Order: sequence, then structure tokens, then C-alpha cells
Amino acid sequence: MKKLFACLSIILTLGLAACAPTKTSRGTGEFIDDASLTARVKTEIAQTQGIGEAAAINVDTYRGEVSLAGFVDNQEQANKAVEAARKVSGVTSVKNNLQVKPRSSK
Repeated sequence: MKKLFACLSIILTLGLAACAPTKTSRGTGEFIDDASLTARVKTEIAQTQGIGEAAAINVDTYRGEVSLAGFVDNQEQANKAVEAARKVSGVTSVKNNLQVKPRSSK
């Protein structure tokens, strides 16, 4: 019975520890700030000449750090998207995960 109680105590303690908030979680205010920043970066990229509508760029923001992912037609479009994101006030860094679409051999 003591072993069972000890095991249950350990499991309960570990379970509660897993539910504790982490230092990396965002509060509501930070989440809203990041969502606003994401929208402004998307707008800036959409208004940048030379990127084009064919570019499929996803924007994600976490505590001011912007991550760009998706596909572009060429490296110049990727560079322009990164520069557009960097211009937005509040962006602390930009991570470029954009990939150039392979050219089809027709």
C-alpha cells in the first residue's frame, strides 16, 4: 500500500509539474502584438513590387521575431520579402525559410 501511495504521489507531482506555465509562453498582450505585427508584415510584403502574387509566403511572429516560410519564384523575391519584413516597426529579427520554386522542364 505504501508503494502504491508513493507511486501515485510521484505521478501526481509530475503531472502537475507538466501543467505549469513555461517561461516561453505568451500572454494575451504579447499574442495580440504578434498578430498585429504579422498583419503589418504581410501587408508590407504584398505592397512590395517584384514579389508578385505567385509567391506563397507564410508569416509567423513570436515576440517580435518574424519567420517567413513558403515558396518564391527566385532568390530576388526572397530577398525583397526579407527586406520588407525588416522595414516594419517592431520586428526584432527575420528568419528566412523561403524556398525558391524549382523550374519546370517543359
